Amino acid sequence: MTATLPVCRYCDVAITDPDDAVAVAHELGMSGPGWTVWAHREHAHLVEPDADAVRMLARVLIARALSGD
Repeated sequence: MTATLPVCRYCDVAITDPDDAVAVAHELGMSGPGWTVWAHREHAHLVEPDADAVRMLARVLIARALSGD
C-alpha cells in the first residue's frame, strides 16, 4: 500500500516534507469519517474557511434569529 502525500489547500501542491505539513481543518464526509485538510507551514495562516459552508451557516443563524426561537 502506498501512502498519499497531503496536498496544500492554499497552493494545491503536494507537501513532500512531513515536517512542513500543518493540519488546518477537518472536513466531515457524507458516508465516512472525513479527512484532514493540510497546508504548508508558510501557507497555514492563509487558508480560509469554505465560503459555501459559511454562507449556509449564516442563513441558518439568520432564520433562527428572525423566527424568535
